[in-house]
Amino acid sequence: MTASRYSSLKDVALFRDLSGAELKFFLDRAVSLHYAPGQSIFVEGDPCEGLYVIESGEVKIFRISPNGREQILAIESAGASIAELPVFDGGNYPASAAALTESTLLHIRKKDFQELCLAHPQVALKVVKVVGSRLRRMVDLINELSFTSVRHRVAGLLLRLAEDTGKATEHGIVFVLPSTNQELAAQIGTVRELVSRNLGRLQSIGIIRLEGRKVTVRDLKALQTEVEDRE
Repeated sequence: MTASRYSSLKDVALFRDLSGAELKFFLDRAVSLHYAPGQSIFVEGDPCEGLYVIESGEVKIFRISPNGREQILAIESAGASIAELPVFDGGNYPASAAALTESTLLHIRKKDFQELCLAHPQVALKVVKVVGSRLRRMVDLINELSFTSVRHRVAGLLLRLAEDTGKATEHGIVFVLPSTNQELAAQIGTVRELVSRNLGRLQSIGIIRLEGRKVTVRDLKALQTEVEDRE
């Protein structure tokens, strides 16, 4: 049992309270898989073979509309587990997953995970909590896509990035956009051109400054007002 893999599982919410022996049960059965940026992990509709734990890198969970438009549902990073739901309900994968960056994932077979849940019901309860949290996130996403404008969504995305990863400087709050405009558009349910247009508008009115992928929020209160203004 390598220290890095032990740490990977210990950091996952589902496995946090398990003993060393119980974690070893998984590690003895887990398969380490490496993915290049853009490489598919599983595809919507495929039979579920098990769940995954992200050891390193970032993974996007997404769906593709009939006309080929991508909607990103979530971006998960190291320490997260993915594909818990179909392990339990016996269905196929409800969405697709692909690596955004070079990523290493631990794959745990459905049978092994179900065996652990039967022996340790608290793990199953944690799955319910994780799935419930994701359901709330999906409800928020549906609300945002249904009832807000692209202008509001772009401002909201920038505000979340500023709060999560921004660093305060004398010029404002600075962060780097983690994705291309195309990928940002896929997160907020629009197209790249509208993301670029709205970023340009925020820069022209002095709320942000753009330098490539680097963003400086020069007026945080004004950005918050953009988010709160649903008109």
